[in-house]
Amino acid sequence: MVLLRRVIGDALRARRQGQHRTLREVSSAANVSLGYLSEIERGQKEPSSELLAAICDALGARLSELLREVSDTVALAEQMPGVLVPVQDESTAPAAVAVRRSTGRGVHQVSSDGTVAVQVRQDSPLKATLRSSRVRGSERDVVCAA
Repeated sequence: MVLLRRVIGDALRARRQGQHRTLREVSSAANVSLGYLSEIERGQKEPSSELLAAICDALGARLSELLREVSDTVALAEQMPGVLVPVQDESTAPAAVAVRRSTGRGVHQVSSDGTVAVQVRQDSPLKATLRSSRVRGSERDVVCAA
């Protein structure tokens, strides 16, 4: 099962790191404690809508953009066999989604339009780590982990 708070945290961390900003900078700009922001990014705490809006503002991002990214990630995970629904038969995977298996317990998937890449690591039968990234241009064949 993919936890929404982990996907939100990963998306926030990826945006912050993409801007080469520290937790301290963003926590100060969002008026949230550094420790709490760290817990949010690690998926240990679920932010309120007000706090999420403040963090997005501090990152110069629209809340709707972040939520759309999170929604895209969860939607893609729903199409991955065994992530949000049990695997019945690999041949039933949607044709519009390319599934690539890696060694071990991880699964890599890229959306049919090549704009979102997702990497899933099954930590236990009830827990999965989900990482997503937007892909552009020549990076479309690369799955990135945040």
